[in-house]
Amino acid sequence: MLYLTAPEELGQLLPEHPGYRAIQLREWLYEHPTLSTESWTNLPKNLREILDPQLWPFTVEIEQSADQGSTVKWLFRTPDGISVESVLMGYPDRVTLCVSSQAGCAMACTFCATGQFGFDRHLEAGEIVAQVAYAEAFTRAGGLSKGPKRVSNIVFMGMGEPLANYRRVRESLRLMIEVMGISARSITVSTVGHAPGMRQLADEPWQVGLAVSLHAADDELRSSLIPLNDRYPLAEVENAAREYFEKKGRRVSIEWTMMDGVNDGEEQAERLATIARRLRAHVNLIALNPTPLSEDRPSNRRTIDRFIEILESRGVTATLRETRGQEIDAACGQLRVRAGR
Repeated sequence: MLYLTAPEELGQLLPEHPGYRAIQLREWLYEHPTLSTESWTNLPKNLREILDPQLWPFTVEIEQSADQGSTVKWLFRTPDGISVESVLMGYPDRVTLCVSSQAGCAMACTFCATGQFGFDRHLEAGEIVAQVAYAEAFTRAGGLSKGPKRVSNIVFMGMGEPLANYRRVRESLRLMIEVMGISARSITVSTVGHAPGMRQLADEPWQVGLAVSLHAADDELRSSLIPLNDRYPLAEVENAAREYFEKKGRRVSIEWTMMDGVNDGEEQAERLATIARRLRAHVNLIALNPTPLSEDRPSNRRTIDRFIEILESRGVTATLRETRGQEIDAACGQLRVRAGR
């Protein structure tokens, strides 16, 4: 599989061809990705025919669209039978890709379908980058009904905890930034609070964004929602986020899923405001997207508005994120609902 070979080693796949063929191949894979090799006309036809079955490290098992064609979800199937999902969202001024870093997730957050169905394996760097390349090729071909014809933003908010797969995620970031030419500032890595990984990421040379999925502002509640909090409690997560901000000079985002009667009360809002002020962080709120194995339900709009009002009255900027793709189980926390294993 071409994306499972490091770009610097592509020449090893073409031992009987001149060296410049590897350069051409690298350009097609990383700079001008296409859905097939048909348009690679600067390569011999027989070589294209050999390379085409090796192009993607997965097959597209299901493609679904929603929001009048501005949201697309893919279920990719790897040769070893693992399912991986990615979501592409077009807006008037940008196109955002939500990528997966693992097949499944071991974090077992109570409100997330991916964690409810368990963990299969880490994704290789090439499998992560291939999601980006496929989405870029799809977008360039006019696959979305809205937005520019290029992927402008990448968020590691799909299946898996990115920082639990650090080595491979780091390599995927290197490939995206240094080989594909994607701006580091347009990439966001999300974590449920893997403090050691946050500190490692802070020491990397790239100015990627960091989003911390907090969801609760005290350890007792947070541990009931996010088991990893028993290992890395709130104080440690906050310290790691502060270190990231101080080293990168980039504001950290706090992600908060609004769950009716769970974490949407005034006391949680007050505690969250205190944490956000200390970190000088922006808060992104999103109403819970229901999943089969959880009885939790989303907060109503009146409660969300009151929550935002409290945050803003304490000097914290907060945004209610638009829900996209819910009818195809592509919204936050819903990946893998229908795919199962």
